[in-house]
Amino acid sequence: MSGAGSYPHSRPDAPFHAPVPVRRAWRERVRVWWQEIDKVLLAFILMLMAIGTASVLAASPASADQLSTAEVRLDEFLFFKRHLVFQFMGLCLMIGLSFLERDDARRVGIVVGVIMLGLMFLVPIFGAEKNGARRWLEVGMSLQPSEFLKPGFTVILAWILSWRLRDPDLPVLGYCTAIMALVAALLMLQPNLGATILFGGVWFVLILLSGVSLQRIGALVLAGITGLTLSYFLYDNARHRIDSFFGGGTAFDQVDLAQRTLLAGGWTGSGLWLGVRKMNLPEAHTDYIFSVIGEEFGLIVCAIVVALYLAIVARVLLRLVGEDNLFVLLAGTGLATGFGGQAFINILVNLQLFPSKGMTLPLVSYGGSSTLAVCFAIGLLLAITRRNPFLQRDDVGLMSMIERPKTDHREDRA
Repeated sequence: MSGAGSYPHSRPDAPFHAPVPVRRAWRERVRVWWQEIDKVLLAFILMLMAIGTASVLAASPASADQLSTAEVRLDEFLFFKRHLVFQFMGLCLMIGLSFLERDDARRVGIVVGVIMLGLMFLVPIFGAEKNGARRWLEVGMSLQPSEFLKPGFTVILAWILSWRLRDPDLPVLGYCTAIMALVAALLMLQPNLGATILFGGVWFVLILLSGVSLQRIGALVLAGITGLTLSYFLYDNARHRIDSFFGGGTAFDQVDLAQRTLLAGGWTGSGLWLGVRKMNLPEAHTDYIFSVIGEEFGLIVCAIVVALYLAIVARVLLRLVGEDNLFVLLAGTGLATGFGGQAFINILVNLQLFPSKGMTLPLVSYGGSSTLAVCFAIGLLLAITRRNPFLQRDDVGLMSMIERPKTDHREDRA
């Protein structure tokens, strides 16, 4: 019964059957997804998104008031309404991507990374200028290619570094360093030093996990310090922000205003829409939303937000401890590094412990393309960390990569 004519639906006179198997296949796929998805990680992410929705609701009136003019008065809840739309779109994108198999998630990450890298070449030429920087392309909405490049960059580097399993002699370190140098150059043309530092941090973590010798790591650290030093002398905006940070700001500096707003609510906060200092805080719904949380909901809620970010990063790393796929190890660690790194840079800026970088708080700040980009990255992360609960693994993975001997001379040739 191997011929085509042996199946009833292949005969012209065969009766029509409803596509029941298709519906069963979809239900089966959902059931498998629910078994393999990291439910704890998903719960942490949804909790953070819920806090973000409440935070934008609190910050929206302040930002709308600051951006209103004598001729045009913005709706107090304009940014909140838009945020709900982008949150819904981002949630759909994140859940949809989490259904992908690991190989498909890798392909999607690589394709998006390549496309966004290509768009980065267009940003300095055709990009819209905002606050003295060209980082956005107007394509019906403000698209910031560097935001979507973050997860794509991570996946591409993890994919290249995983080649060494097939051929230890491939110069994967050189390939990854060249990509990092290209991305850094394109970012500094915008200019965007904060994103450059974040990309460099992800690149360094992946290189470190790939087994590079201590001598090369030292050389990479020296190169990074040299690059930051040069940016101080060549990049006026960076120099001004660093000088302001170390020299002490004034009552009119954004970072100082953010810290005052953050502490104004005490431990329990002033209450929703009862904050006063947020009304004078620039970018209250984006870069400095953590300070709004402090004023309206209190330092206790701020501590909960920090704990959620720590829990998400820790959960991903614990998930990778027993993983035996090098690409998954590197990509998962890199995506968690980028997500956590951006969050803590933003929080440190609000605490006046880091120079202002213009970074949003992932899953919490208002944003269009930034919200979608973060959800895109989380969707890839959920996809590649899916695991069959019935599959037993040996005690390998991230821990074995960290503890493996450093005397493998083949690794030095990479």
